[in-house]
Amino acid sequence: MELLQVADAVAREKSIDRDEVLEAMEQAIQKAGRSKYGHEHDIRARIDRKSGDIHLARYLEVVDAVENEATQVTIDQAQRMKPEAHVGEFLIDELPPIDFGRIAAQTAKQVIVQRVRDAERKRQFNEYKDRIGEIINGLVKRVEYGNVTVDLGRSEAILRRDELLPREHFKNGDRVRALIYDVREEPRGPQIFLSRSHPNFMAKLFAQEVPEIYDGIIEIKAVARDPGSRAKIAVLSNDSSIDPVGACVGMRGSRVQAVVGELQGEKIDIIPWSQDQATFVVNALAPAEVAKVVLDEENKRIEVVVPDDQLSLAIGRRGQNVRLASMLTAWDIDILTEAEESERRSEEYRSRSQLYMEALDVDDVIAHLLVAEGFSSVEEIAFVDTAELAEIEGFDEDVAEELKQRARVFLDEQDVVLDEKRRTMGVEDSVAEIEGVTPKMMVKLAENGIKTLDDLADLAGDELREMLGKDAPDLDAANQIIMAARAHWFTDEETTGAPAVGGA
Repeated sequence: MELLQVADAVAREKSIDRDEVLEAMEQAIQKAGRSKYGHEHDIRARIDRKSGDIHLARYLEVVDAVENEATQVTIDQAQRMKPEAHVGEFLIDELPPIDFGRIAAQTAKQVIVQRVRDAERKRQFNEYKDRIGEIINGLVKRVEYGNVTVDLGRSEAILRRDELLPREHFKNGDRVRALIYDVREEPRGPQIFLSRSHPNFMAKLFAQEVPEIYDGIIEIKAVARDPGSRAKIAVLSNDSSIDPVGACVGMRGSRVQAVVGELQGEKIDIIPWSQDQATFVVNALAPAEVAKVVLDEENKRIEVVVPDDQLSLAIGRRGQNVRLASMLTAWDIDILTEAEESERRSEEYRSRSQLYMEALDVDDVIAHLLVAEGFSSVEEIAFVDTAELAEIEGFDEDVAEELKQRARVFLDEQDVVLDEKRRTMGVEDSVAEIEGVTPKMMVKLAENGIKTLDDLADLAGDELREMLGKDAPDLDAANQIIMAARAHWFTDEETTGAPAVGGA
């Protein structure tokens, strides 16, 4: 009964199952039994769960052919001891209880301690693995090289130095609040990792301070942080009568100030989230005013034009404002002043007009009209619908057709020059035969060392697009080009494989 009382006490103290403690004791007794009777024997121990009696026995497996005499017995031998014995059964030979010597007792203690520790770690892992993303309170137990060990009551957690806020220091006994961001099983046992710099820590703090977030009326859509310095949080209200920004700020800023206080004075911009990406980016750049935005949805880039006096505000100190806005929106943001944008547009207008004058052999008036109508390349003019081109003021169908013809002649001449260039650069003719690959593309590929079908076939779609730059097709077309380049691999396999199949 003493064994059962000890097992109960350990189970209560370590918050683990009583059976796990008893199993650890059984393993310890079993190990001591094998030390006494020989490690080669299959010795098993069992503790009666009601009386606490210890049963020790040697097990012999009944087999047709013996491989290990210490643990196995033939069917003939077994039937002499037990007539009804059959193959696969175990003969159980009861052994007398053993007296634990000093060494055996020490070994048993080590086994029990280790098993109990393993059970405790398993309990910790199961308890915390589903709590990732929760905020937890604890006491600082010790600080080593800036890493803080936090006592959570029945477990310990690690708050690493890089997960703390800058210039934040804790002493033994300090109360700390942090986010559980990871729980991992490691060789030394499960480790609970905490963070105070994680974006979700701030989001969870707002959920604690703002009842509307907890109730799901207001959603936190995105968070971007420069820990200890500044943060941006995008919020959306599912109830049109509730202002999400006002609810998060609170009466006289009480709610947001509670979060700022926990984050050591980190400045927080609360921004209304919008489904329209342009509007969302404009909101994210607050407090700067934005004059115009140009979206490149394919590359997730957005060009933002701001008044000259707003440039420093939009960029922020050391680029902080635009960096946080980019993190919040998941878009790459380029900021230009109105003067820079005007200058760039003038340069584009001039260079494009010059291109049309040279390529189409027209005067500056016609070139300017084409640029003003939004034509960005000679290719567009060559393949545009004649009626659309004839709609330009001062043009008719004859002029439109003549411009298209001149554009095509220019492109054909350019293709001949580029084709000769790619041959000089060593690009194989087989690459030119792939549908969708133009001479201009081949020259760019050659500049990147891609000269054979195998070179092209080894690329991924996004790699091909990156090499081709502004001349790149969309991702689907790029993947089709690569698959066409790989087609000869499968043809070669079938050719080399055919004789082997015939031989078989």
